[in-house]
Amino acid sequence: MEKAVTLVAFRLFVVLSILLLPNVSEAEPRSQMIQIICSTQPEHNTTAFVPNFVATMEKISDQMRTQGYGIALTGSGPDANYGLAQCYGDLSLLDCVLCYAEARTVLPQCFPFNGGRIYLDGCFMRAENYTFDHQYLGPEDRHVCENRTRKDSLFQQTARRAVQQAVASAPNNNGYSRAELAVPGAMNETAYVLADCWKTLSANSCRACLENASASMMGCLPWSEGRALYTGCFLRYSDVNFLNAIASSEDSSPNVVVIVIAVVSAVVVFVLGAIIAFYMWKNKQIQKKRKGSNDVEKLVKTLNDSSLNFKYSTLEKATASFDEANKLGQGGFGTVYKGVLQDGREIAVKRLFFNNKHRAADFYNEVNIISSVEHKNLVRLLGCSCSGPESLLVYEFLPNQSLDRFIFDSTKGKTLNWEKRFDIIIGTAEGLVYLHENNRTRIIHRDIKASNILLDSRLRAKIADFGLARSFQEDKSHISTAIAGTLLVILYFHHLNRSSKLMFAKH
Repeated sequence: MEKAVTLVAFRLFVVLSILLLPNVSEAEPRSQMIQIICSTQPEHNTTAFVPNFVATMEKISDQMRTQGYGIALTGSGPDANYGLAQCYGDLSLLDCVLCYAEARTVLPQCFPFNGGRIYLDGCFMRAENYTFDHQYLGPEDRHVCENRTRKDSLFQQTARRAVQQAVASAPNNNGYSRAELAVPGAMNETAYVLADCWKTLSANSCRACLENASASMMGCLPWSEGRALYTGCFLRYSDVNFLNAIASSEDSSPNVVVIVIAVVSAVVVFVLGAIIAFYMWKNKQIQKKRKGSNDVEKLVKTLNDSSLNFKYSTLEKATASFDEANKLGQGGFGTVYKGVLQDGREIAVKRLFFNNKHRAADFYNEVNIISSVEHKNLVRLLGCSCSGPESLLVYEFLPNQSLDRFIFDSTKGKTLNWEKRFDIIIGTAEGLVYLHENNRTRIIHRDIKASNILLDSRLRAKIADFGLARSFQEDKSHISTAIAGTLLVILYFHHLNRSSKLMFAKH
């Protein structure tokens, strides 16, 4: 038991160390999100929309690995899903994969609306239920300014020249251009510009998009940085060099990092495939033994008389009709709200993105199984509600919320000294070992990350969402789980191979 805890703790320490590593790599995927814009029309049919969206993202993913952009279509009519994604011209294929992985994880936040677009500093992604690949201007076009430093007139003039140079060059250069112009008479001051059009546009459409985008973005001057987020293009200027280095001819030979990642990814896919196949076989055996026990009406009647079942009206009242003021956060599975029951108990209520009413019996069986799993390092599932218009899960309320709110916040992070961080790592490891080795119900989490590690009032770690990995695995409605494992592997080898400062001590 101690050996297993130590092994899991070491793996978690490696993951957290990577998250806290300084920027020492030669190039960056620039996966910071700038803005996400969702459509206002609700999806037509969830049963068709979700698998179509997932299939489109997978098709695009294959193209991104080989060419840095992708377009795909799945389905037809109002349930069709058109997708487009593209990395900006200075990103390597490796960095492109990392940026796209982040984009496809965040874009589902637009659900239940039927489309949306997301702009990151290294890539763009859009999905709709209609074709849009030749659009280059639209009502959602805008510019975003960074009000960090007010620049003088010399920098402003230089930035305008650099933008004009990039805008003029991009349409005749496959839609991509960059510019670096030194500010006259200034020491170590340069204006950096990136211009990128989507590859589905013609040269004329690209030129029209960039000209409109540049006119809008120049409104950010005299501030030191600005971006234009347009329907058919992306434009950015800055006084900080955000551009990745231009690859030299020496880099044309096969990259060892890419080879390693390809091999590791193939192994990971094979292992995950074997686990999924075993789970499906085992689940069928369990279902045979439970034949007749999954009758929905009988199960609902039974749960109505048990403590696991919460009335929808009770939870709606506890959260003040899911008021935004009570919103605690949002993840891949759903949105979480704080609630207060009539007896004064504080709870956390999760509204699931993808409703399980069509398989209520399986949903209740999972809740029944997961609610019996108790450990000091697991968030306690108090019950659920599936009788109302949507599926809800009820958890214990933890006032300090998730670990990511501490490690990525310079102020809150000061409260976590290394002793507390070590305790959090050990606590998380013990929780995972319990899930993996519990004789009654073995559960593989598959989505462990800082946002799924909650902290109680004494900053003790409690793992969340461990039940949803089981409940959502069969219908594959949690689209980010599929890349969670491989993304961590890619990040690990990306930093391991491209940083000369990363060292591991042997014990």
